[in-house]
Amino acid sequence: MIRSMTAFASRRGRHGDIDWDWDLRSVNGRGLELRLRLPEGIAGLEQAVRNALSARLARGNVSLTLRQTRAAAEGALALDDDQLDRVLHALEHVQQRAFTLGVTLAQPTAADVLSQKGVVVAAPSVVSEEGLVEWLLTDLGVLLDEFINAREAEGSALAAVIQGQLSQIESLVEEATGAADLRRDEARLAMAAAFRRVSDEVSEIDETRLTQELALLALKSDVTEELDRLRAHVAAARELIGDPQPAGRRLDFLAQEFNREANTLMSKSGSMRLGRVGLDLKAAIDQMREQVQNVE
Repeated sequence: MIRSMTAFASRRGRHGDIDWDWDLRSVNGRGLELRLRLPEGIAGLEQAVRNALSARLARGNVSLTLRQTRAAAEGALALDDDQLDRVLHALEHVQQRAFTLGVTLAQPTAADVLSQKGVVVAAPSVVSEEGLVEWLLTDLGVLLDEFINAREAEGSALAAVIQGQLSQIESLVEEATGAADLRRDEARLAMAAAFRRVSDEVSEIDETRLTQELALLALKSDVTEELDRLRAHVAAARELIGDPQPAGRRLDFLAQEFNREANTLMSKSGSMRLGRVGLDLKAAIDQMREQVQNVE
């Protein structure tokens, strides 16, 4: 089963007072390229995410975004003792200075102290950093399952298209075989006529040399090997489509071999009919290669 390189998946999660959103998407690429956008300050998260993606994906330009927010909780406040000490020391210094200068100040209330900047802060998260990473990676595994399922679903549709194109190529190869057989008969008659003309015009003919030249011409125009290789490529492509391992690179290489044989076939065509079939064959191969470019 082949998988497409194009897919998308998203997921939301929560643990303690931390909410997060995953966004994972990919398009086709020559290799595996990862672009990560992760919150800063979570030790070990980026490398763990890279390892998880690399272990399950073979190819594609993959973009992963993680957005993290802290949920507001009633009463989730705390005192910063260090800041409170600084504020109290400052108030004591103000009182002493005012007494020295003969200025009477009212005593500050607890509300006055608490209103000072930095004394009251949000309570620390109830989730440890280590525990958060474990929860995120567990959720990432589920996200990857959904993402790969999407790739496989699109890959199934892609496989059906490529199978249809392989059938078209196979049909054109057989049509080319018929055209080549017909051209061979026509070439034989043309060579015989040419031989008679040469015999009538030239008194002395080296028949051995002439036979060798005619054999060489026949060999140069023979397309049997190209047609046999095209049949073998069709069989190999179908086998790769059923391979459970990622086959995109191998299919891409095979598509290049298809194109090479079609080019050679056209260069040896020697007849309008075979040349036309060769053009149709190249068009079918190009269409197949466009689809192969999106296989993982």
